[in-house]
Amino acid sequence: MQLSGVLFFPVTPFGAGGVDAGALAEHVRAGLAHGPGGVFVACGTGEFPSLSAAEHDLAVRTAVTAVAGAVPVVAGAGGPLGAALEQARQAADAGADGLLLMPPYLAQGPDEGLRAYVAAVAGAAGIPVILYQRGGVVLDPGAAVALARIPGVTGLKDGVGDIDRMARVVLAVRRAIGPDFTFFNGLPTAELTQPAYRGIGVDLYSSAVFCFAPEVAVAFRAALDKGDTELTGRLLADFYAPLVELRSRVPGYAVSLVKAAVRLRGLDVGPVRAPLVEPAADHLAELERLLDTGLSIAGTAR
Repeated sequence: MQLSGVLFFPVTPFGAGGVDAGALAEHVRAGLAHGPGGVFVACGTGEFPSLSAAEHDLAVRTAVTAVAGAVPVVAGAGGPLGAALEQARQAADAGADGLLLMPPYLAQGPDEGLRAYVAAVAGAAGIPVILYQRGGVVLDPGAAVALARIPGVTGLKDGVGDIDRMARVVLAVRRAIGPDFTFFNGLPTAELTQPAYRGIGVDLYSSAVFCFAPEVAVAFRAALDKGDTELTGRLLADFYAPLVELRSRVPGYAVSLVKAAVRLRGLDVGPVRAPLVEPAADHLAELERLLDTGLSIAGTAR
């Protein structure tokens, strides 16, 4: 499974009957037009914890059909072991190219317990597994190497942001496993820290902004690749940094603001589900101003 460029994590649209498959297909196809390097469906931005097994299956099948083989489709899985095993099997059956394995919740064990959990899910899936480091899963280099040796484990998404630790993990895994093991920056607004991740050899990153302003996300990536520090500097200072400040005001805004911004761009993806909350009116107005600013700097208009 080859991932490249900016990674797209679509939201999961909800309607009166549950997951709105038509809106999800439209959302995915619209994103594909801007050339993401992979589509990660039913993951964090897709409100993975709020989906029933049937909704998860529908979301994955919808994304696989919409993508039609253009790029890899990676499905979220995780939480309680039984649920993770079911999601893994469903995703493989639906035609997903890989899994993003979320940390187990509430129950935490020692390193050997985590390895057993990962091995069970990887064995059930039979497709490549990318581990998600966040919350209670914070790996040291030795633990990361041990997990990377599990058959089927091919990558690590970092949602912690400890650059020193991540640099040591990258060096250790590449020394033990080789250069093909995939790492990517998975912080909620990854563009803000991507220059630092590039410094430790991690070029891939997920982009929540790609969900609602792919023009901005693609412009930032192109400027980063070309070394255009003027454009990246303007986007970081006037769009990404204020967006992070807004996101930090309310727990869960990393998803709520993204979904609200997709609606601002004209696609009805419905509300977020509890325990997430909708943005307050003043925060929504600020989000709209930031969206206009980002699009203006990128040379496009809403």
